[in-house]
Amino acid sequence: MGISKLDAVDRKILSELQNYGRMTNVDLAGKVGISAPPCLRRVRTLEEKGYINGYHADVNSRELGFEVQVFVMVGLHSQAETDLAAFEAQCRNWSLVRECHMLNGEIDFILKCVAPDLSTFQSFLTGHLTSAENVASVKTSLVIRCAKDEPGVPFEVLEERLLKDF
Repeated sequence: MGISKLDAVDRKILSELQNYGRMTNVDLAGKVGISAPPCLRRVRTLEEKGYINGYHADVNSRELGFEVQVFVMVGLHSQAETDLAAFEAQCRNWSLVRECHMLNGEIDFILKCVAPDLSTFQSFLTGHLTSAENVASVKTSLVIRCAKDEPGVPFEVLEERLLKDF
């Protein structure tokens, strides 16, 4: 189902939930201008159709003792689909890897990793990642600070695009 199948109310529901997923259905209905029962039906439909993947708390990793955040660029010896899938499966099993994205270009994957300290990350790097099957190269970049971390999509850009199409 493409975005064109969503009406303005559905898009507003998604935008509001993306900004604050803990609001009550009554509050959400008020923000999008419909009553609570149809709002709840719409939210359930958006969940069923895969527009909403889930709900979670945005925890502060540094406050929880994860002081180190690292982006890791990984090159593989082979880019055969079975080898790519095998590497992705390994990444899903490594708890320090929080995100894994396959890229087009000079590197095959970029990983976002968190660790409580540098020695923990180094142990993961040398004990698991660089020694993993099919890994040809690894380059790391330690995050000094984060200027922006905004999940989701910019709904205002979507709305502008939809207005241009009409």
